[in-house]
Amino acid sequence: MRIPITMIRCGMQRSLAALSMTLSALVLSACTTVDLSVRDQPVRSSAPTVPAASSTPSASSSTGVTPPPPSAEAKKPGGYYKDDGPGDAIPDGLVDTPDAEPKIEPIAKGPSKPYTIFDQTFVPITDDKPFIQRGKGSWYGKKFHGQRTASGEIYDMFKMTAAHPRLPIPSYARVTNLRNGKQVIVRINDRGPFHASRIIDMSYTAALKLGFIQIGSAELEVERILPDEIARMQEDKRRKGTLASAKESTDPMTRLASGSAPPVAAETGGIFLQFGAYAQVHNADAMRIRLLAGWPQDLPEPVIVQTGGLYRLHSGPFTSRETAKTAADLLKEVSQIQTSIVQK
Repeated sequence: MRIPITMIRCGMQRSLAALSMTLSALVLSACTTVDLSVRDQPVRSSAPTVPAASSTPSASSSTGVTPPPPSAEAKKPGGYYKDDGPGDAIPDGLVDTPDAEPKIEPIAKGPSKPYTIFDQTFVPITDDKPFIQRGKGSWYGKKFHGQRTASGEIYDMFKMTAAHPRLPIPSYARVTNLRNGKQVIVRINDRGPFHASRIIDMSYTAALKLGFIQIGSAELEVERILPDEIARMQEDKRRKGTLASAKESTDPMTRLASGSAPPVAAETGGIFLQFGAYAQVHNADAMRIRLLAGWPQDLPEPVIVQTGGLYRLHSGPFTSRETAKTAADLLKEVSQIQTSIVQK
């Protein structure tokens, strides 16, 4: 039997259409295949509209895999998105790296201007209002190591720094891993990440100390450390350093071993608080150390004064007996330290 030519043509057309649909399905399937081993890694992006002072390293949207333990010698070549990751030479002892030390610094003008990335405009913070944010944080590593940050500084993945879209540059933030409670202080010196699901990009070392190097990201809380708090932190550090130095330099046993004597101040006139009179300078010195352990921050620290053949512990001078009495009452209330008022 003869088959009409029209039927042959229709059959060929249906076969070709079926073949086309099959090929399209295969292409689509290839395009949507996901490597289940890939986990969240920092998303960094070029910033063509960021002010000239900002030169954040550029990359398209990125992901990465679970990095190996920091101390592991064996690395998985090619496992990180666009060759990012921890690098091949990880210094020892990074987990003991001190936190960034907050300082009061002027905000850089360039990185403080509004900028647009991926059709989203960011307005950097320039005031001193409290700022607390919770969300997913990530980290960035060797791909950007050695490149210039938005602050103009060179990115060092082994220092305690971070990138944030809006926090002032430079500024300091206290970052807490909400899962394990670990907390660090970092210096904000870069812009990013520019991804809707990320709030901050930590340096490699900061992420290591927070405990999420191996998973690439974590739920974090970011709290800006304001200048007033920084001033208090600096004063506390100065005071602790002074007390430690005083204890080391005036410890009786240390001085006996070294053969040196405690410092003795010259006698001056005025109204003082007196904490005792001692025949031996080392006894006065030992009492001074005990007093310093609970000494209020706003009062003059006690000193040893030699007068009348005795070593006396004095604090002052005070402008009047009333102010001296106020100080004595404060010592009694705060530190249970008893004293008397004397006038020279």
